[in-house]
Amino acid sequence: MQEKHTSNPKQEILKRQGALNPRSQDVSDTLFLANDFFDPCDLVQVKYEMLRRVREEGKSVTSAAESFGFSRVSFYKAQAAFEEYGLAGLVPSRRGPRGAHKLSEIVMDFLLQSLDEDKSLRPSTLSRLVREHFGFSLHPRTIEKALAQRQKKPRNRK
Repeated sequence: MQEKHTSNPKQEILKRQGALNPRSQDVSDTLFLANDFFDPCDLVQVKYEMLRRVREEGKSVTSAAESFGFSRVSFYKAQAAFEEYGLAGLVPSRRGPRGAHKLSEIVMDFLLQSLDEDKSLRPSTLSRLVREHFGFSLHPRTIEKALAQRQKKPRNRK
């Protein structure tokens, strides 16, 4: 059973940023157990200290990964991210798509032009038109949300 994190302001911020360590109870490193400065709930701090122990103190990868609650594979992923991006590479990135990836400017222009020609078109009809014109489907709700978002930011007309 996984231990729940007690609610405190720092942990709430870490959670919002996606940097709350879900395995904080697995951190057994003595610094994190004996010193308040080291927070096992701070995923970035835990990863950084794990990498530092191997690089600067010569601790084995297996031993470091175990005492910081990670697998060897996770260690090497963190190491590669740190080497490529520095400390920012240790900050977890949001998983999954970053927005409506099918809704390119060309598709949005097509939707807006279709609506300019016939204001009564519903999202379900627009979805069908996209499928016929571009060969892929968009959910009507996706179209509805994109059009609502576009109305908030007026289009630059040339």
